[in-house]
Amino acid sequence: MALTNLNYLTTITEGDKDTMCEIIEMFFDQVPEFVGNLKGFLADGKYPELGKEAHKAKSSVMILGMEQLGHDLKSLQLATIAGTHVETYAPMVARFERECQIAVEELNAELVKLRTE
Repeated sequence: MALTNLNYLTTITEGDKDTMCEIIEMFFDQVPEFVGNLKGFLADGKYPELGKEAHKAKSSVMILGMEQLGHDLKSLQLATIAGTHVETYAPMVARFERECQIAVEELNAELVKLRTE
């Protein structure tokens, strides 16, 4: 089952393929930065910054239909604000990285389709 779903992206771009491609490519650029920041903040115990980065990443994954990951990032953000469930932070960051790698593969295939339609 695919992790991404472009229905929302299609709606907000009114099906404009160029805009859809731009947003997907922007996600490709953002993923390494999000992963690096999340891992760095986690390793340094900078939990407020971890939560802020999770909030930024949430918007990007939600626009590409990764709703469960978006909800989990919101939970991570709220947990870092409250200072609770610290044991869940590392698994969530690892999951974010893993699912974004899969999403990039899926979205690369979508880019090919969008550019050839």
